[in-house]
Amino acid sequence: MSYQNKRVVVTGGGQGIGRSIALEYGKAGANVIIAEVNEAMGSKLENEMRSLGYKATFIKTDIAKESDVKYMVSEAIRLYEGIDILINNAAVSYGQKDPLEIGLEEWNRVISVNLTGAFLCTKHCGTIMKLQGGGSIINIASTRALMSEAYTEAYTASKGGIISLTHGLAISLGQYGIRVNSISPGWIECGDYQKLRKIDHLQHPTGRVGKPTDIAKLCLYLTSKEAAFITGSNFTVDGGMTKKMIYEA
Repeated sequence: MSYQNKRVVVTGGGQGIGRSIALEYGKAGANVIIAEVNEAMGSKLENEMRSLGYKATFIKTDIAKESDVKYMVSEAIRLYEGIDILINNAAVSYGQKDPLEIGLEEWNRVISVNLTGAFLCTKHCGTIMKLQGGGSIINIASTRALMSEAYTEAYTASKGGIISLTHGLAISLGQYGIRVNSISPGWIECGDYQKLRKIDHLQHPTGRVGKPTDIAKLCLYLTSKEAAFITGSNFTVDGGMTKKMIYEA
């Protein structure tokens, strides 16, 4: 798919799944805004993409701060004169912590980044899309929105909120020509794929653990003209893992 000169914002674009998404849009010809709070990772990816001949600009952004989001959007307008696509990918987690012991500050930070941050980016990028006559937004949720490990309540709640936010926004923003969908990744290995064990792969009906490109490729499809009839939907991308019943002997 060609995204020649399309304007794409990827939050959390400097690392993990976001990094792969930014690279795929860059490869497809888009002008990519890497909205990333980690300056070292954001700058590194910007340099890497430009060395490949891709069009990319890193803007340091803490999406939990509305002032940062406003600045990021204003820079995107200054540089590229618009925003066509927003990928709400940025997220944080404090790992596994007993819900009876987690501090309110930690809880609020997870919700502020993962859920409120997605809303703020949608609010300000969506305002530009409305003026342009349309756009497409993808929210990265998680299979944790539908199932849980112990001690992951803040992250799980934020991702459940993302799925609900997605269909709410799809209904509200459809009148402006803005489509909103979400993707729920399962096990996506962002580290050394070669270090995974055979048993890790065999937990998946597809026979392998996921890769960041599995999510990035779906983003490209869902934001394309070919997906013009799709909005308000959540897509689980987990190699079938959450559909597999597990019995312990």
